[in-house]
Amino acid sequence: MAITGRAALLALLGIVIVAVSPDPGTTLLIVNALLLLAILVDVALAGPVASLRLSRRGDTRARQGERAEVTLTVHNASTRSVRAQVRDAWPPSAGSRPRVHHVTVPAGERRHALTTLTPTRRGDRRAERITVRSIGPLGLAGRQGRHIVPWTVRVLPPFDSRKHLPERLARLRQLDGMVTVNRRGQGTEFDSLREYVEGDDVRSIDWRATARRSEVVVRTWRPERDRRVVLVIDSGRTSAGRVGDTPRLDHSLDAALLVGALAARAGDTVDFIAHDHRPRAATRAGSRGDVLPALVEAMVPIEATLFEADHQAMVAQILRRHRQRALVILFTDLNSAAIEEGLLPALPSLTSRHSVLLAAISDPRVDVMAAARGSARAVYDAAAAERARQERGRLIAVLRRRGVEVVDAPPEGFAPAVADRYLALKAAGLL
Repeated sequence: MAITGRAALLALLGIVIVAVSPDPGTTLLIVNALLLLAILVDVALAGPVASLRLSRRGDTRARQGERAEVTLTVHNASTRSVRAQVRDAWPPSAGSRPRVHHVTVPAGERRHALTTLTPTRRGDRRAERITVRSIGPLGLAGRQGRHIVPWTVRVLPPFDSRKHLPERLARLRQLDGMVTVNRRGQGTEFDSLREYVEGDDVRSIDWRATARRSEVVVRTWRPERDRRVVLVIDSGRTSAGRVGDTPRLDHSLDAALLVGALAARAGDTVDFIAHDHRPRAATRAGSRGDVLPALVEAMVPIEATLFEADHQAMVAQILRRHRQRALVILFTDLNSAAIEEGLLPALPSLTSRHSVLLAAISDPRVDVMAAARGSARAVYDAAAAERARQERGRLIAVLRRRGVEVVDAPPEGFAPAVADRYLALKAAGLL
């Protein structure tokens, strides 16, 4: 049984009547008896809840921040009309509207209630329990019951950086006309023959062609265009930190989608790994059209954990899964403790077999703090911010001396900066 606000108002009115009555005791009994009788009659006349049949239909997938619609169908299988409040319990991050539907379902008929979702987080948003409150004709009370009607809407990453994709694809097409590389170490695909000049690698001399000519000729080599790219997401504790209004993890996933889409269009094979203290997700390269959907599906359930990232286990996972030379793009934070204690000891084994690009998001607020001088507190904040910037610069220098390419960019330019560095490496034949 459920009591409505109207019954509470009547009870309050009854208190006023009792207060002004010359015989409060008798009046209280009469008021309570009348109110209880009205409530019982209202409950008895309310339509049955147990006989309702509920079902759902609608969208099962949506991008974060975009709209999805799920329709709830209420079928009244009883012989009495049901006037009900239907509360559909979605998690807050699903952004469901309205939260309560008011429906009147005549006997034997159906009514539809539309719920609009605007999800604010990635992942699976599930709704199961529906609470139905059937109100009696007096509006004082009613019957209440629960129905389990499962439904899941998978919320995909928003991929905001896709607006940068057309420009990068145009630059990618220009790579086809680039000048060939003339040293064997920078390419493996034969391109042409030319006259030997001082400084050429003698291993590139084509002795058969030289014997047919009166001059020494060497082979030139074209860098391979179709290479392997491994996108590695650090989903450890530091990835939960927010830069602006968005966690670092979401910025990293967005940039990984842009690079993955670009690499797939370039014909490169794209693999994906998410790792903190243990592997969280992984995909293997498929056909070109399958890369982006596979990446999106793998990214949906990834959440930042409260564990420190185990970079040594992460590197071991990369080496175990990828034996051929590849470009490894590691999305992580330039945290001195994590880098120096975890990543640097494991770097030699990784850089000896793969090209490594480390991508990190810088916080624009640090630059704002470093420039502030308005008060004593601002000066202390500026000193702390400047120290943080110097420490970050030192880490970047250490990584570059170890043969690691580094991208350190603010959120608004992070994804295109990583994509541009990928294109630059590809153009130089350094993948």
